[in-house]
Amino acid sequence: MIYLLPHTISNSAKQFPDRDAFSCGNSSLTYCQMEQRMNQVANVLHQVGIKKGDRVGIYLNRCIETAIAMYGIMQAGAVYVPIDPKAPASRSRFLIEDCEIDILISQTTQKRNLEKIVEGPTRIKSIIGFDKELEAVNCISWKQVFEHSDQFKLPFRLLEKDLAYIIYTSGSTGQPKGIMHSHYSGLSYARLAASVYNLNENDRIGNHAPIHFDISTLGYFASPFVGACTVIASDAHTIFPASLASLIEKEAITVWYSVPLALIQLLQNDVLRNKKIDSLRWVLYGGEPFPPKYIKELMERWPNARFSNVYGPAEVNQCTYYHFDTPPINDEPIPIGEVWDNTDFLILNEYDEPVIPGEIGLLLIRSATQMKGYWNNPDLTEKSLYKSISGHETQLFYRSGDLVKMDQDGKMHFLGRKDFQVKIRGHRVELDAVEASLLAHNLVSEAAVYAVQISAESKQIEAAVILKPQVNLSEDELKFFLKDKLPLYAVPEKITFVEEFPRTTSGKIKRSAIAATLSNANN
Repeated sequence: MIYLLPHTISNSAKQFPDRDAFSCGNSSLTYCQMEQRMNQVANVLHQVGIKKGDRVGIYLNRCIETAIAMYGIMQAGAVYVPIDPKAPASRSRFLIEDCEIDILISQTTQKRNLEKIVEGPTRIKSIIGFDKELEAVNCISWKQVFEHSDQFKLPFRLLEKDLAYIIYTSGSTGQPKGIMHSHYSGLSYARLAASVYNLNENDRIGNHAPIHFDISTLGYFASPFVGACTVIASDAHTIFPASLASLIEKEAITVWYSVPLALIQLLQNDVLRNKKIDSLRWVLYGGEPFPPKYIKELMERWPNARFSNVYGPAEVNQCTYYHFDTPPINDEPIPIGEVWDNTDFLILNEYDEPVIPGEIGLLLIRSATQMKGYWNNPDLTEKSLYKSISGHETQLFYRSGDLVKMDQDGKMHFLGRKDFQVKIRGHRVELDAVEASLLAHNLVSEAAVYAVQISAESKQIEAAVILKPQVNLSEDELKFFLKDKLPLYAVPEKITFVEEFPRTTSGKIKRSAIAATLSNANN
């Protein structure tokens, strides 16, 4: 019976022992080998003192060891927490402290970054997958890990509602927040995705996203559920469009899932012209709108593929889909479609009253794939949930913060964020967090951050700053300061220094007026 995520590996190892489970570059693992590797990692984790529900950080770029680490941690009864190696060391240290992480799984290529993370006082006691020496840290190489027994039995009982992983994103106060998912929510997503997209053991699913990005769970969870192979795109493949196109062709990818930008870059760099990509049967995209003009061009090149617009905040994994087999007939945004099975929804106005089709409202979701809440933040968890009373039962809906409307055909249309958040290259960025980082500079007096639509398919973050009197600070200096506090995609593309801000009668900054004024001045 499959009720924990690692059971999907063991089950597929029995059914398809010699089929590839994961592939990345020149490395691959069959399901039989994958089961052995996850058991070896689980044994090592128990050797270093892991206990039920402990959080273990994964500090890896896209590689085959990522899958081994994820499933090894869950097999041990622990909770995996992805930490982006490209993020500033200060952010990584915050996640480690906030989530009380004592053990990291990494690799030797991260030596310089790891030294920054553990310098000074650190709670990290062990790093698995690292064959160098670090002061006061127990380091265990991958070679040593794979010398352990590949037989493992969980020494305690674990339930499907227990935590499996925590994905961090930015918080409303500028601090990251951890989204908690259970084995149940992860498996529910795997089961529904397998059904909706007709996944089977012959599929080869292209995984473009790093594991700290929630859309990666299609490849890592749904693929093992049916015994398919997940082809992990390495960092090199994601940087160079030509390399990514070659990967899709060479690996005979059948199902692709990424943010639109990855696909747009294939077109803009004209790397598909001489590629024979006829294996693709389904192309999924999500995280941000996909301009119809690019969809049309892509569908002309891949006529055998079905396309789907996929929607879902990380808090509920995926919750809607819109399938289409023919190119869009106009430039209207593609609907996000309908909710899938085992999912309920509400569209409410500002008074928490249901709206009728055609009216705009806030989308609320109740789903089997829903999070347990935010780690170490019960107040935010309470605030994010809407209680609906049905008979004697209280149902909890997640407030998505997204504005939608339903058309007469029952299809849902996404109209943007209600709050102060934007999507940049598929990543959710909270503008409050960017402002807080700007204001952390000792020469900055006030800051206003806003998003600017630079083309039909993309936005960029810009900022206006008021400096303290009689000081000098350049745009480059301020950007350099921000790069140690924010992910690169959240650093403003432009920072303009101004004398004052336009304000409302109540004294609030009018960001829309700033954006319009500075945009006109730059044109």
